[in-house]
Amino acid sequence: MTNKAKYVSVITLHEVYRLTLGKEGRETAQLRVSLISKDFEVVDVNSAIALKAAEIRHGLSLPMADSLIAATCFTLKADCVSDDPHFAGVRGLSTRWI
Repeated sequence: MTNKAKYVSVITLHEVYRLTLGKEGRETAQLRVSLISKDFEVVDVNSAIALKAAEIRHGLSLPMADSLIAATCFTLKADCVSDDPHFAGVRGLSTRWI
């Protein structure tokens, strides 16, 4: 087994926190994001990721958060691990479903 770096976009943390906050409350949201942050290297949005996200969104009906996550994956040459069907429409994005 190889030790492959594991990344998470800061945008993913936002999405997980927002969704968990609404369904399970602040304490659970904080715990969930804390655990994810311990297991993954958190990647901030920079100008290259922002511009790539704009290119991805151009012509697609993709939410901004999803385009930023996809752009992060492209930038890092990493698989996008998600169950969100929005990613299926992003050409060239390597996805693995959870």
